[in-house]
Amino acid sequence: MFGFGKRKPIQEMTPGELYDLVADRKAIVVDVREPGEFAGGHVPGAINLPLSRFSPEQLPDAGDKTIVLNCAGGVRSAKALRMCGDVPVDTHLAGGMGAWGRAGLPVER
Repeated sequence: MFGFGKRKPIQEMTPGELYDLVADRKAIVVDVREPGEFAGGHVPGAINLPLSRFSPEQLPDAGDKTIVLNCAGGVRSAKALRMCGDVPVDTHLAGGMGAWGRAGLPVER
């Protein structure tokens, strides 16, 4: 009745879909892994906002781009999405960097 317990729907994006958006400069990738994990390899052009100190207010202004959150396997990025509340972010990389790597996509270090 009052919306308690309702969660914002979470959209999942495949590695191939994200790759295309990044290549077309239509996405901002926000990696919520810790800095050491991020330094070990991330989606090219991604920015690092670790979940341990994540705040939706830190997200960049996306303009007409899609903000996509990612992590190692998809759990932390889904958690970060739930923290976003009314912030217009609802998409994360399904399977995280593990799926990105298995797809053979480029990694920036």
